[in-house]
Amino acid sequence: MQKDKVLKLAKGFRGRAKNCIRIARERVEKALQYSYRDRRNKKRDMRSLWIQRINAGSTEHGLPYSRFINGLQKENVLVNRKMLSELAMNEPHSFRALVEQVKLMRGPVRGTGPVPAGSAGSQ
Repeated sequence: MQKDKVLKLAKGFRGRAKNCIRIARERVEKALQYSYRDRRNKKRDMRSLWIQRINAGSTEHGLPYSRFINGLQKENVLVNRKMLSELAMNEPHSFRALVEQVKLMRGPVRGTGPVPAGSAGSQ
């Protein structure tokens, strides 16, 4: 890299990293590596956040996240996780309609209904 370009990128660094070319070059290279890595990590973090929001919304309506997503895929509902998380946060009635649609098509979720009398689990 050119000296001027390195020092321009190093503007705002602390100590000699902002004006000593050898140190500045190392710090700028490392900073560019971090920015490259973290652009990918940002996508991963956002997807994780969307999944947490969808899980909270679907669990609130009595359907686990995995069954909700599976049901949407089987019903060919093509809404991505980003939009589902926005619906869960900002449009709870629309999100509930999606959850109810999945429940309707998949049937009752095991383990959440009433336990029949005389079953093995009610001794």
